[in-house]
Amino acid sequence: MKGGEVIINDLIEKEKKRQNDTIQLIPSENHTTPAVMEAVGSCLMNKYSEGYPGRRYYEGNEIIDEIERLAIDNAKKLFGVPHANVQPYSGSPANAAILMALLEAGDTIMGLKLSGGGHLTHGHPQVTFSGKFFKSVQFGLDEKNARIDIKKVAELASQHRPKLMIIGNTAYPFELYFDQFAKIADEIGAWLVADISHVAGLVVAGEHPDPVPHAHIVMTTTHKTLRGPRGAMILVTEKGLQRDPDLGGKIDRAVFPGLQGGPHNNTTAGIAVALEEALQPPFKTYAKQIRLNAKVLAAALQEKGLQIVGGGTQTHLMIIDLRNWGGGTQLAAAMAAAGLFANKNTVPDEPHSPFYPSGVRIGTPAVTTRGMQEKEMEQIAAWIAEIESLTKKFSLPSDKLERRQLVKEVKQWAAQQARLKEIREEVGELCRQFPVA
Repeated sequence: MKGGEVIINDLIEKEKKRQNDTIQLIPSENHTTPAVMEAVGSCLMNKYSEGYPGRRYYEGNEIIDEIERLAIDNAKKLFGVPHANVQPYSGSPANAAILMALLEAGDTIMGLKLSGGGHLTHGHPQVTFSGKFFKSVQFGLDEKNARIDIKKVAELASQHRPKLMIIGNTAYPFELYFDQFAKIADEIGAWLVADISHVAGLVVAGEHPDPVPHAHIVMTTTHKTLRGPRGAMILVTEKGLQRDPDLGGKIDRAVFPGLQGGPHNNTTAGIAVALEEALQPPFKTYAKQIRLNAKVLAAALQEKGLQIVGGGTQTHLMIIDLRNWGGGTQLAAAMAAAGLFANKNTVPDEPHSPFYPSGVRIGTPAVTTRGMQEKEMEQIAAWIAEIESLTKKFSLPSDKLERRQLVKEVKQWAAQQARLKEIREEVGELCRQFPVA
C-alpha cells in the first residue's frame, strides 16, 4: 500500500507485540502452537472443497480429502466417538446445524440461562436463532451457591418436555455432570447435546467429566482449552447412533449443504494438528495446570477481598462479582489499560444491564500455555485487586446516558492513571519471562 498508509503486516506485528507484552485472561482465548499457525496460514486456503472426503463438487481435492480424513480420525480417537464432522466454521454455526438436523421450527429446547453462564445459542430468547425459531425453556442457578440445581432442571424438563436439551457453559465455572442431565433427557425422550466448547481440553485430559458416554451429540470449538485454530466439531456418540443410525448423516447434511458452503481447509488442517498435539502425554500435564492455576488465582483473589461467583472454580474460569458497585465494565477497561485483558460479564441474577454487567470473567488457558504457574497467578491476583481498588470510585449510575459517559471517563482516566501505567510495565516484565511461542 502507498501514500503512508499503514500496511497489514505492520498491524499484524503490532498485534503480535500486544499478545506478547500483555496477559490474556479471557477464558475463550489461547495461544495456539506454531505448527497450528503454520497449517492455518498455508496454501490450503486456496482450495474450494464443497462436500465431504470422496464426495466433492470440485476436482483436485485428493490431498484435501486426506487432510480432512486425518482430522476426523484424530477427533474420533481423541474423544472416543464413532462419527465426527470437522467442517463447522465456529461454535454457533455448529449448534445451529445440530438444531437444524434434529428439530422443526417451534420445537422446545432447554438450556442454561446466559446470566447463569450459558451460551446465547442455548436458547437465549429473541436475540439468537435458538431463541427465535424454537420455544426456549431456560434454567438458572441456585441463589445460595451459584450452582445448577439438578432437581429444578428435572422439574422444568418434566413440565415442558423439551425435544432437545443443550448443556454447556460459557461462564459457568463448575463441572457439568452429564450423567445427571442424561437421566433427565432419557426420562422425557429428549436429545441430549453437550456443548463442551470451553472445557474440551479438560475433558480429553481427564480433568472434567466426559459427556461422550451420556450425550447423543457433543459439540466443541477447537480453540479455547483445546489450543487449536478457531473452528468447531460435531461429534456423534455411540449412544446417538443407537437412537438413530443415520444421526451422523443428518448432522453432515445440516452442516453442508444445510448451513455452510465449502470448508476452510486451512482450518481443517490446523484442527488436525491441534488434535494430534492433544493426543500426546504433555497435553494432560498442560490441562491439569490450567485447573490448578485457576484454583490458585480464584483463591488469591478472594484472599485480596474480591468476591468470586460461587466461591471459586472447578474449571479454567471464574467470575469476579462486583455487583456491589456495578463495576464489570469499569474494571475490565482499567485492567486492559494495565495490560491484563479480561471481559465484562453478567453475574447470576444480574442486577444491572447485560451491557453494563456486574462481573468480570477471567481464565487461565492462555497464561498456562505461556508456562505461568502458581506464583504468577498470585501476582496476577495482586494486580487485579489493586486495579479494582483504584477503579471502585467509578460506581455504575442508574441513568443510561450517564452510564455511557462514565465508560468514556473511565477509559480516559485509565489511559492517564500513573499506577496503571506502572502495572503495565510490570506486566510486560513478567511477559518477557514467558514469551509466546
